[in-house]
Amino acid sequence: MKEVESLVPSRRTANYHLSIWGDQFMNYDSEDIITYAHKQQEVEELKLAVRREVFTTSADDFSNQMKLIDAIQRLGVAYHFEKEIEEALEHIYAANHFHDDDDGDGDLYSVSLGFRLLRHHGHNVSSGIFNKFRDSKNGGFKKSLIADVSGLLSFYEATHLRVHGEDILEEALVFTTKHLESATTHVSYQLAEQIAQALERPLRKSLVRLCARRFMSIYQDEASHNEALLKLAKSDFNLVQSLHKQELSEITRWWKELDFERKLPFARNRIVELYCWIFGVYVEPQYLVGRKFLTKIIALISVMDDIYDAFGTFEELEIFTEAIHQRWHASCMEGLPEYKQIFFHTLLNVFNEIEEEMVKEGRAYRAHYAKEAWKTITKAYFDEAKWFHEGCIPSMEEYMCVAATSAASFALSTTSLVGMGDIVTKESFE
Repeated sequence: MKEVESLVPSRRTANYHLSIWGDQFMNYDSEDIITYAHKQQEVEELKLAVRREVFTTSADDFSNQMKLIDAIQRLGVAYHFEKEIEEALEHIYAANHFHDDDDGDGDLYSVSLGFRLLRHHGHNVSSGIFNKFRDSKNGGFKKSLIADVSGLLSFYEATHLRVHGEDILEEALVFTTKHLESATTHVSYQLAEQIAQALERPLRKSLVRLCARRFMSIYQDEASHNEALLKLAKSDFNLVQSLHKQELSEITRWWKELDFERKLPFARNRIVELYCWIFGVYVEPQYLVGRKFLTKIIALISVMDDIYDAFGTFEELEIFTEAIHQRWHASCMEGLPEYKQIFFHTLLNVFNEIEEEMVKEGRAYRAHYAKEAWKTITKAYFDEAKWFHEGCIPSMEEYMCVAATSAASFALSTTSLVGMGDIVTKESFE
C-alpha cells in the first residue's frame, strides 16, 4: 500500500474561493429587436446634434470647445467623434501658443485643460506654459491660485501627463494635492465630489466606463451642460451596456461548457472579473471580437498560472512547456496527464478559433503573433517554477527579466491588438 501511495505525486493547491457570481450572468434577456433599433436610431440622431453644436457652432470659441471635448471624453462617447476631436485639437494647437512657453492670457483652468487634452492626443506641449503661475520672488506657485479650486483641479489632472524630468509638474502635483485635500469643506457638493474622485483616481488612471457613469451625475447638475450631449451619453451608455451583458452571457456559457470546475477543480473561476478587466482595455462596440478573444486568453492564462504555480509537478511542467513552446500540436497531448490534456485541447481550440476569424478577415498573420506571445509567457512561468523546484532565489535583475513577461502584460498587449480591425497594422505587431 505504501508503494502505491508513493507513486501519487504530491501537489500543492492554493484553495481559491469559489466564484461569488454563480450563474447569474449566464442568461441574457435580449431586448426586442424593434426596441433596440429605436435606441440605435436615437443615438444616431443625438450624435448629429452634438456634432453640430460642438464642432460647428463652437469652432472659434476655443475655451468652450475644449470644455465640451473634455465632457465628451469623460462621458465615454468620444469614440463617436474621433475624427472631429482630432481636427478640433489640431486647430486649437495651431491657433494658440501651446507649442511654446507662452499661452497668452489663459487662466489656470484653461491652460491646464488645454495642456492635458493636447498631450493626451500626442501634441508636443511644453510644461513651461505653467511658469507664469510661479511666484517670481520665491519660485513656488502663486498663493492666489489656492482660491481657484476649479483651476487647481484642472492643474492636478494635467500633472498626470508629465514625463520624466518635468520638475515643474512634479512640484505642481504636490501643490495641487495639498490644497485640493483641504478645499472639499468649502466648495459645492458637485466640485467636492469631483475632487474626491480625482484624488482617489485621476482621469489618466481611470476606467472610461466608471468615469462616464460617475461624471453623468456631475455633468447634469452643471448649469451650462449641453443637453444633447447628456442625452447621448445616457442613451449610448445603456445601449453599449446591453451589448456588454450579451457578451458576458456568451463568455460565461463558454466557460461553463468547458466544465473546468469539475475537470480542473484546482483552478480559479474568475471569468466575470476577467471580462470586466478586458472591457477596461476597450469598451467600444466595434471591438467586440477583440474583447471575446482577449477574455478567453486571459481566462486560460489564469488557469495556466494555477497549473505552474500550484498544481503541476515539475516533471509534468517540463513536458508541458516543451509541448507548448516547441511543438504546439495536438499530438503532444499523448505524453501529458489528463488535466493537462484537457487544458491543452482547450488552448488549441481557442487559438484555432482566433485563426479562423483572422483568415476570414484577411488578417491570418495576427494569430501567429498571439501564439508567439503565449509561448513567451509559458517559458517565463516555467523559469519561475524551476526556481521554486531548485530552491533558487534569483537576483533582482534575473527576477525582473522573467517577471516582466510572467506578469502577462506582453502577451495580453499583443493579443489585444488581434481583434481591433483596420486600426492595427502588421507593423504594430512587429
